[in-house]
Amino acid sequence: MARKTGSHSEITGPRIREAALKLIARHGYAAVSMRQIAAEVGVQAGALYLYTPDKQTLLFDLLKQHMEDLLESWGAEEKDKDPVKRLEQFARFHIRFNQARVDAIFTSYMELRNLDAENFKVIEKMRKTYEDELEAILIEGADAKKFSVPDTKLATMAVIAMLNGVNTWFREGGRLSLDRVERIYWNMVRRAVGAKGAT
Repeated sequence: MARKTGSHSEITGPRIREAALKLIARHGYAAVSMRQIAAEVGVQAGALYLYTPDKQTLLFDLLKQHMEDLLESWGAEEKDKDPVKRLEQFARFHIRFNQARVDAIFTSYMELRNLDAENFKVIEKMRKTYEDELEAILIEGADAKKFSVPDTKLATMAVIAMLNGVNTWFREGGRLSLDRVERIYWNMVRRAVGAKGAT
């Protein structure tokens, strides 16, 4: 039996992922049912299983897509050769990318624990790939005596945690523009790693 008009996978699939992301970010993975997701999309609950076998797979797909987008977007950035300037690029990129995807970044961190062991390994590996990008900048800068960090791995995690903080409070139209927030956070990051040759 052919699918009805409007239920085509190229349309319904993205709508299901969008609805699931919104509901999980708002209520938490454990509290959201497939029936709720279907109601949000406007389809029967059984229709969801044409696009995903279960809720665990749906969560994994959401987190994997976020990491793929993050890695692809950072990879497409034209990067400066100077590690100090490249660190600034990373800081600004991280804030800007995640601010445009608040539900995705929130779900990526808060719901990671709800992945099964195999799915967790996949996402953890992708996250490490991204973290390694930042650590490589810090290592290069430290080797060039442009950064002063006692432990690049620890500094990597500290910088990412600092940058992620923006997502918990920033709102468009608030007291500070996103560009101003980027500048302030970059100044905090460069001081945190003892960056030289930047203001």
